[in-house]
Amino acid sequence: MRIDLTGRTALVTASTQGIGAAIAAGLAGAGARVGVNGRDPERVDQALKELRDELPDGEFVAVGADVATDEGAERARETVPDVDILVNNLGVFGAKDALDIDDAEWRRYFEVNVLSSVRLTRMYMPRMLEQHWGRIQYISSESGVAIPVEMIQYGMTKTAMLALGRGFAKKAAGSGVTVNSVLAGPTRTAGVEEFVRGLVGSELPWDEAQRVFMREHRPQSLLQRLIEPAEIANMVVYLSSDLASATTGGALRVDGGCVDAIVP
Repeated sequence: MRIDLTGRTALVTASTQGIGAAIAAGLAGAGARVGVNGRDPERVDQALKELRDELPDGEFVAVGADVATDEGAERARETVPDVDILVNNLGVFGAKDALDIDDAEWRRYFEVNVLSSVRLTRMYMPRMLEQHWGRIQYISSESGVAIPVEMIQYGMTKTAMLALGRGFAKKAAGSGVTVNSVLAGPTRTAGVEEFVRGLVGSELPWDEAQRVFMREHRPQSLLQRLIEPAEIANMVVYLSSDLASATTGGALRVDGGCVDAIVP
């Protein structure tokens, strides 16, 4: 398939590393102008340098803002006021016993992982509806369906993102704007490597630690390995294109076969 996003502007939240950076690179490689976002302006600048080294012809914009806050979201809109492709990738995660999660942590997970996406959708969707073209995506997770016992606060937010994808797709019905969720499986990022080490220990070599993690904590995976960030990005780039014009309100799986079924 030939995907051409020339002339489109994208904003990818939390895109200085991991899945977000891979998505930013994928969209830019297809010709989009991409807003690269992170809370730390210095980290954003470093990410831009890395992306430009990888894609010398890519067009990137620094969006240094904490989009989990009202002020940060407004700063993002001031930097990239017109967005055709919005990828809500921002999210926090971590292992904790369910009965030790206090109210403040429940609120933090909801505000960062869910409310930030709602706020940006509310900001950018109206223009998309006016121009009869737009793409909004929520990077959910297989954890939104197969809730992990070690981080149900995270799973709760990823289930909520499936509701956002379906609900906002109904809001955009018949407009030419598509809204979807992407269910990512366990993906090899720096944060996940640290998470894996926290569960299986730091003594094992990485390849063995990964196998132990998949066997003991994600035995439902058919892939039986961590997914690479670029494999998630490939789905996002496709959904951002005209080729995916008939796909909306969906929950698209890049989960390595972690879930048997998804109920709409």
